[in-house]
Amino acid sequence: MQSAKKKQRVSSSSRLAALAERFPSPAIEHRSGSSRVEFVEYDIDGKSKRVSNNPLIFNDPAIADVVLFLHAYTTDANELELDASTEVFLHARVLEQCKYFATVLSERWQESRQYSEGPNHEKRIHINMTVPGSRVVASYLLVLQLLYGKDFQGVITDVSTALSCLPVAAEWLYDECITACVQYLEAVPWTEDEEKRVLEVVTSLQLRESAQLLARITPINTRAVHDMLVKLVLDGAFASSLKSVKDSVEEYSSPNVRGRHDEIEALQRVSLHTASLNSKHLLWLVERMIELRVADNAVTEWSEQVLFTANLLRVFNDDAWRTIAPSLPALVLRCTFKLVSAVAAGSMIASCQVRKKLVEYWLPVLLVSRDTPSPTASSLKLQALHQELEDVFLRIISTLPLGDAQLLLPQCLSFATRSVEDCPHLMGAFNLWFRRASRDEGNGAGCEEEGL
Repeated sequence: MQSAKKKQRVSSSSRLAALAERFPSPAIEHRSGSSRVEFVEYDIDGKSKRVSNNPLIFNDPAIADVVLFLHAYTTDANELELDASTEVFLHARVLEQCKYFATVLSERWQESRQYSEGPNHEKRIHINMTVPGSRVVASYLLVLQLLYGKDFQGVITDVSTALSCLPVAAEWLYDECITACVQYLEAVPWTEDEEKRVLEVVTSLQLRESAQLLARITPINTRAVHDMLVKLVLDGAFASSLKSVKDSVEEYSSPNVRGRHDEIEALQRVSLHTASLNSKHLLWLVERMIELRVADNAVTEWSEQVLFTANLLRVFNDDAWRTIAPSLPALVLRCTFKLVSAVAAGSMIASCQVRKKLVEYWLPVLLVSRDTPSPTASSLKLQALHQELEDVFLRIISTLPLGDAQLLLPQCLSFATRSVEDCPHLMGAFNLWFRRASRDEGNGAGCEEEGL
């Protein structure tokens, strides 16, 4: 049996201090003076954020009833050597959100527990845990903080963080964290190195939640709460503005009048002017909703615009918009760009079906707009917008199952407007698809087959 040298190289306090610097815990102040006791949580700048009746704070030795010891070992000359031992002060009722700790802290294991004496002579339960060599203690500490703060959207903001938290959450059977990590990984693009890590980590864990995530790599068949008032007001304004733009575009495409040609043309001019004016308001709303992180419904609504996009194709195939409303294509595509960019960046988690339809319905609008460039001085800005949308659409396609990507990628061939060397984004997208498809010769599962 391998021996263990008890040599602590890194102190627990230094590890916790480093983590606290990256993800600081909110300060909590006790307030009294009334019939009830309140605990006020503060932001880093000292402004109060919300009132809570829960006084439990991460790594607070004053009222902790559990001490978790995280032991990290290294292998040296066929012997295990203790590299670090980190001591964390926790609370049983917080830890019990994880099925693993709920079992460890249950009465059936009471006789085998180790204790120490805390403040006021209260007993503290000791839990010893070994950190595998493939993981770092910081990942365990971060998941522990998520148990206290529940700020999944604020913490899991990149692939590396999600992949480091996921194995720990799986080990502890922390379902909420597992779901948050998997949903983030499923919705954002990956680099080639990140894809290798996703394949390695996710397949080794064999999580039931990862079926749709793996469908994008191998062919298989298988949010934070927002302020309700702001959400309702913005959603209502967005729906109203979108309806105004849609109605105006539809009126131009199919004028519901009978009369002389000049009368119909005059009404169509009014319709285009109205559509352009309301599109400016709509763009402003989209930008505000994304800033406030309340654009989830807007993204879903934008993905359902079959008739709207069909009417836009008719408008952009005519020449009238060039002189009547030359800014209309840029305004509509800018709304699209803002929404799909937020989805591609992972700041809004959209389902596979929503991501697929965003590309399926809005890619043709981009293509028609590219083929009918604006004659105004702003045409260079419109060209830049077209290129940005090309990149984002290709990134979203990279998040879809192979079968769906196979249907959408050929529609992007017109992105190659010059030579192959001048279109690395298109070449990269096709190379990515062929690399994934060659991993397994089976047929890829689509969003509809997954029941999303």
